[in-house]
Amino acid sequence: MSTGRKRTGQMQMHPGQHPVDDDLVQRLIAGQFPQWAGLKTVRCPSAGGTVNAMYRLGDAMVVRLPLVKGGAEDVSLEQEWLPRLAPHLPVAIPEVLGTGRAAEGYPWPWSVYRWRAGENPEVGALSEPLLLARDLAGFVAAMRSITLPGAPQAHRGGQLASLDASTRAAIEELRGIPQEGVDCDAATAVWENALRTPGWDAPPVWLHADLMPGNLLVDGGRLTSVIDFGCMGRGDPACDLFPAWNLLPADAREIFREALAVDDATWNRGRGRTLSQALIALPYYRKTNPAMAHTARHVIRAVLGEGRGTTTLG
Repeated sequence: MSTGRKRTGQMQMHPGQHPVDDDLVQRLIAGQFPQWAGLKTVRCPSAGGTVNAMYRLGDAMVVRLPLVKGGAEDVSLEQEWLPRLAPHLPVAIPEVLGTGRAAEGYPWPWSVYRWRAGENPEVGALSEPLLLARDLAGFVAAMRSITLPGAPQAHRGGQLASLDASTRAAIEELRGIPQEGVDCDAATAVWENALRTPGWDAPPVWLHADLMPGNLLVDGGRLTSVIDFGCMGRGDPACDLFPAWNLLPADAREIFREALAVDDATWNRGRGRTLSQALIALPYYRKTNPAMAHTARHVIRAVLGEGRGTTTLG
């Protein structure tokens, strides 16, 4: 597992964020995994991570500790489902090597994973965008084809209307931040168009549900691993279309859509979901997580640019 190579400094991103430092990690490892107690720990602040602290443990492992209670709820989900999903997917995903428990003043479960080599892809610097688009479509299609029973509901898998209040509140907040230059009227129009789109009325499908650039690892421009499955579960397939706007250029975006055979309604919901996430993230992270804010700005530009030519559905 990797956290990418472009780093940001440590910043307090959330109310109630639990402090995590080298000493705490070393005490947790020594107390629960004494076989690894002699290995060096090094903080790896993720360029786009928001709810976990990551520490390299020796050369082959990484410790991942939630910073907030909401992130802690995802730990057990990953520990249960990652081993079951891995055989069905075309690229590597996180492999749990150790399951940690609350101790030493740290209140939540945590995990040790195998380190995955690779780099986070960068918008505007993709060496093989068309091939990456096909790789991403292959991963999404493989997720959708999984039929394992007992799947949880994905965090983002519900009705688009459930995001309406928070999306409109974010748009109004951005009206008060003119330096961001967001065309809030255009954003509202694209959002309202998405709300008019027919919802998903077929059985829910398996989703990763958080396909952000920081959760993808590439080597030589090709997808090698997908990480951070804390949002996974079953829901609307539109939730796994995020890379179309948060990463891929226009020509690769079309390759991605064609490879997945996405219908107009699902594409429109995917655009709306991606825009909603970006609109909410930008005012929240603009001062505390530059990478997340940068991705949000890119999404807003990409979606509004495409949205001006969107056909109204519904």
